[in-house]
Parts: sequence; C-alpha cells; structure tokens
Amino acid sequence: MNPPHDDFPYLLFSNNTAAATATSTSSCVEQHDGISLDHMDWDCDFHDLIESMMSDKGATTESPPLLPRYNGQEEIFNSSSTGLSMADELDHDVEAGESKGLRLVHLLVAAADASIGADKTRELTRVLLAKLKDMTSPNDRTNMERLAAHFTNGLSKLHKETNVQRQYGPNQQHPEAHDQVDVMLAFQMLQNMSPYINFGYLTATQAILEAVQYERRIHIVDNDIKDGVQWPSLMQALVSRNTGLSAQHLRITALSRATNGKKSVTAVQEAGRRLTAFAESIGQPFSYHHCRMDSDTFNPLSLKLVRGEAVVINCMLHLPRFSHQPPNSIISFLSEAKTLNPKLVTLVHEEVGLVGNQGFLYRFMDLLHQFSAIFDSLEEGPARGFVERVIFGPWVSGWLTRIAINADDAEVESVASWPLWLDTNGFKPVEVSFANRCQAKLLLSLFNDGYEVEELGKNGLVLGWKSRRLVSASFWASCESSE
Repeated sequence: MNPPHDDFPYLLFSNNTAAATATSTSSCVEQHDGISLDHMDWDCDFHDLIESMMSDKGATTESPPLLPRYNGQEEIFNSSSTGLSMADELDHDVEAGESKGLRLVHLLVAAADASIGADKTRELTRVLLAKLKDMTSPNDRTNMERLAAHFTNGLSKLHKETNVQRQYGPNQQHPEAHDQVDVMLAFQMLQNMSPYINFGYLTATQAILEAVQYERRIHIVDNDIKDGVQWPSLMQALVSRNTGLSAQHLRITALSRATNGKKSVTAVQEAGRRLTAFAESIGQPFSYHHCRMDSDTFNPLSLKLVRGEAVVINCMLHLPRFSHQPPNSIISFLSEAKTLNPKLVTLVHEEVGLVGNQGFLYRFMDLLHQFSAIFDSLEEGPARGFVERVIFGPWVSGWLTRIAINADDAEVESVASWPLWLDTNGFKPVEVSFANRCQAKLLLSLFNDGYEVEELGKNGLVLGWKSRRLVSASFWASCESSE
C-alpha cells in the first residue's frame, strides 16, 4: 500500500532536471510562430481578409490579400508568387505557416469584434467562427494554430450562449468538461512543463517560513485551497527544522463559497483528508478546518482562533483551475482578514495587463497576447497536447467568459491593481528576502531559457517570459501586526 502522501502530485523539482535542456519555442511577445503580436497594426481593415477567407482560395495556406504591418514594414510574402523571394531565404512550409498564423490572428480579432456588435453582426460572427473551426484543431502543428483552436472554441461558446451570465454567473468558472483524475494529472504535468504554478507556490511558501520562523503555532487561512498541493512542501520544511517538543503546530482553515457549488465543497474536504494523512505520515502536528461561506462575504468570527497563534492569509487569484472571485468578494475577504492582524498576507495572481475603459476587443487582444506567451514558454513533450486540451481549453474559455460578462471596467481593471489596493488599505509591504529571490531563480533554471524573475518593488517578484509578465507574487502584513 502506498503511503498517504503519494496522493499528492509532485510539486517542486520533480523529474525536471533534464527539462532545462529542452529547446525553447519562440517568444510570442517578440515573435509567436514567426508572428509579432506586439507590432501588429490592429487597426487594419479586415474586409479584404474576410472576403479572402470566405472564398475557396482562402481555405488554402496562401497569404491573404491584406497582411498587417509589423516592425514598421510591409509583409513581403505575396500570394501570387509561385516561388520564394530571394530576400526571404525561407522554405515554403515556414512561409505558409507564418501566413496562416497571421490569418488566424486577424480572423480571431475580427470574430471577437463581430461578436460584441449589434444583432446584425451575429451572422458574420457565425461565419468567421465556422471558418476558424475549419482552419484550426487542438492537434495542429504550430502553437498559433492550437491556441487559435482554443480561442475559437471559447468564442463559439459565447456566441451560442444567449445569456452567458444566466448560465454561468459572474462568480462561476466554466464547468470542467474533463474527468477529475485527468484534470489532476494534467495539472501535475503542467507543473513539470512550466514554472507558472510552482513560482507562486514556492515564493509564497518561502515567505511564510520566514515570517513564522519563531512562532509555536501557525494558522493559515487559505482563500482557495483547491487540491491542497501547495502545503506538503511547507510541512516538510517545518518538520526538517523543528522536531519533538519544539515542533511548530500548523493549522489550515480552508474557505469554500456556496457560489462555487457542491464540487468546491467536496474538493476542500478531500484536500483536508489528504493533508491530514500527509502530516501524520511525516510527524507534523497539524489540524484542518473547513469554513463554508454562504455568500461572498467573509466573517472572521467563523474562524476558530487560538490565542498566541500567528495568522497567515494565503490568496491565489485566478490561476488555472482556481475559482474566479469578483473584486467585491476579494475586497471583502482582505478587509475582514485585516482585523485578524495577519503576520503575513501572500498574494499571487496572473499579470493580465487588462485595463479599464478599453472594451471587450482590447481585452480580448491582450488575453490572446498573454496566452501566446504562455504557450511559447511551455516545454515541448508528448504530454503537451493532453495538458493543452485539459487545462488550457477551459482556462481560455473561463477568461473569455469573464471579460464578456463583466462589462464593468472596474472588474477587469482591478485584476492588475491588488498590490495598490493593499498598500492603501491598511497593509504594509513585507520585503522579499535574498533567499526567496535565489530560490525563484533556481526554479527557473530547470526550464526553458527565456524565463526571468523581476523584482516588484521591495515586496514582490514577477515571473516573466522574455518581455511579457506572467505571474506576480507580493507579500504584506497588517499595519497593526508585530514585527
């Protein structure tokens, strides 16, 4: 019989020593499958392109009549050419792939633009999405083609839903369409393909260890525990430095919200069972509590506080598979959590550069840019297609739903402004240690060249892929908490 902790996916540095030698894909920020998204002329007229796509000739991989300008120059490929330009020095397959990628980007933006117009554009949306489905598949050769397939599926869902908010609600994720076992397996594989998840886990865990070094009792309030895979490494670290009578007692309170459904409650309970079994197997004093919230309003009185314990607030926001929480819910949680005088608040969230007053189309393009960077940063391997289908498909659809149904600009603008909110609402920054910075850089050394760690003030770190920020982690404490 396997020990209890075998239930947990390996989180850090698992079977990854060879992964660092994998060949890096091209960066979408500078060039995604040969397509520069940063320098595209998004204001170009789509009419000629759409007409070309609707024709039989448009179904081929030849260049469209109108291509965007980028890097300040016209694209030099010409669909009427029967050979290759001497200046290109590219083979025909590369040229065709780049041309198709440009067509897909244009068609996606055109479909997104048409989908938010008046009723008269619904037919155009349908036609564009049908063409995109004909041109793409999740099993295609290039990153751009596969990513376009996921965005096409997401847009198709929005197009079919006459009332998205009635079906999902602003606080809901798209329901996972895959078996839970497959989802957990794909999530583990993603951790071996990219530091995207482990970066937040690792930096938050290190900050917690440093903040509670001299505390006898530690109480972590986890805003969204999911499978609980963040905490075994913390337990192991606590056990390694304190044993016997000096062992630190760890208590975790996991929150679940009624708005996230029964599956969320079951997942929290299952996480508790696994964590309890794991703690017992390594000799870590541990207790687990499940706090069910009937609404999005957090009540600190619902927690069972013990005198003398150091309180830590853990917030993982909008990462893949994590529940979406609207700003009012997060503000309520952090405001009430401040009354607990937390020793530390860890905040990890996606660096989606969405800002207000721009509308759905601008947000769509930024989201496409973000996922292009993530796709290009992933390690290549036989498991990649499985991970893209099980994790990225629902992840893209979830984001598209949120930016479509949340018309309030404050909803989207707040995604990138949580550190500012904390700084102006009774929280003080906790400086990132030298050890935490070094550990984050060590993690990145196990993956593709191109990842980088950027310091965000004195109390934050950002994971980036070349010139695109992906995930940030920042650390705070209540202004009333003791040093």
